[in-house]
Amino acid sequence: MDRSEFTAFDSVAYIWTTLGLPEETLNSLDLPIDAQCYPSSFKVDVLAQSTIATSALTAALFWSLRHGSPIPKVTVSAQHACAEFKSERLYVLNGKPAPASWGTIGGLHKTADGFVRMHDSFPDHRENALKILGLKLEASREDVAEAMVKWKAVDLETKAFQGGAVISALRSFEEWDALPQAKAIAEFPILITEIVKSKLYIPPVPKTSKDDKCLRDIRVVEMSRVIAAPVAGRTLAAHGADVIWITSPSLPDLPDLDIDLSRGKRTVQLDIKNIRDKAKLLNLLSTADVFIQSYRPGSLAAQGLSAEELIKANPKLIVASLNAYGPDGPWSQNRGFDSLVQTCSGINVADAERYGGDDLVRVLPCQAFDHSAGYLLATGIAAALYKRATEGGSYEVKVSLAGVMRYLRSLGRYEGRSGFDRKDFKKSEDVEQYLEVRETSFGKLRALRHAAEIEGLSVGWEIMPKPLGTDEAAWLQV
Repeated sequence: MDRSEFTAFDSVAYIWTTLGLPEETLNSLDLPIDAQCYPSSFKVDVLAQSTIATSALTAALFWSLRHGSPIPKVTVSAQHACAEFKSERLYVLNGKPAPASWGTIGGLHKTADGFVRMHDSFPDHRENALKILGLKLEASREDVAEAMVKWKAVDLETKAFQGGAVISALRSFEEWDALPQAKAIAEFPILITEIVKSKLYIPPVPKTSKDDKCLRDIRVVEMSRVIAAPVAGRTLAAHGADVIWITSPSLPDLPDLDIDLSRGKRTVQLDIKNIRDKAKLLNLLSTADVFIQSYRPGSLAAQGLSAEELIKANPKLIVASLNAYGPDGPWSQNRGFDSLVQTCSGINVADAERYGGDDLVRVLPCQAFDHSAGYLLATGIAAALYKRATEGGSYEVKVSLAGVMRYLRSLGRYEGRSGFDRKDFKKSEDVEQYLEVRETSFGKLRALRHAAEIEGLSVGWEIMPKPLGTDEAAWLQV
């Protein structure tokens, strides 16, 4: 299917109809093109507006079903959507801009036959990479560069996959497309599978006066880190879901990213290897509507938390998973992040070639795969809620960064260098009209509002960032 001429509306319509959702709902969607954003040959702006819009429209569809009411109008501004794709970079806390979340020794490095990109934000990934390179923990970026040039790029990538580091070889489209993993990635970016047949289930309309949001009282357990899956939980929270974000006291966090991504969520710390903590988690999951997780495939299954086992215990549960390279293929178990998927799949090389000049690579202007994967996962979850209510069943939803990358490629590219003249957002002042000011446990936060508007209903976050583990492992409404 040729999608190279798709507008944002066409992209929503394609995702919508492929998911089997009622086509007439699309009449309630308004997608104003109020700016041309993001300097790239790739259509990041189309991806941003369409994925945020699809997540909001599915939430509105669920609300209309639940209330027996017409679909409310959903509006998503192109410029606001693009700005939200940089939300973790554009907030201001106590007058200070969001700091960069990158490590000090990672990034692009030359090898004996090419280049690799290393991710070193988490200390365990950094330590494992240094171990592979035969370096001490206090090694500098120069030390890393000197060690890497002795390796072949693909050999180092393979060793990293095996050794708990996150390093990807720089490839062209042609080199990526020749790999078995490229062929294993599904064409459609959201995979929804019915796991168990069960009765129709429509959660009751909230009995409290707070019935102003599409997903009010929908219960979500989220176990995730970094950007993509947290965006999914944050999106559901913006539409009223009760989201409990579970983190582990034994795993490192990224507090600067958490400031943005924890909005709308209550935070609980549990060690699932501890019997009592695992019992608390299972108790939450037994009465949850949705479970979001972004750990490597098989990691939670090894702890007795596979989708099949969880759905057996709670037949109405929707299990949503996000990973780097998709559920199939030789790389399906491998670690990966947005920047690494850009590197290994040819995106960086292709954008640099189209731009011209001396640069070997050109990174996308935002973490486009992370954000769009999060909104698509939220879309799949809301679609599964709708299917559970209209067809019955328990569902598993899967989205991957590489699947989003494939979908972005399918949207085609802007001709010549025309895409590079588009607007970018470098600082919070560039998006002033979309910011809100809220008090948090950490001080005054100026951050982006959610880009979707739903007529007659409220959209936005009621809970602001707080220290990890602040809340109790219990639902707001019992």
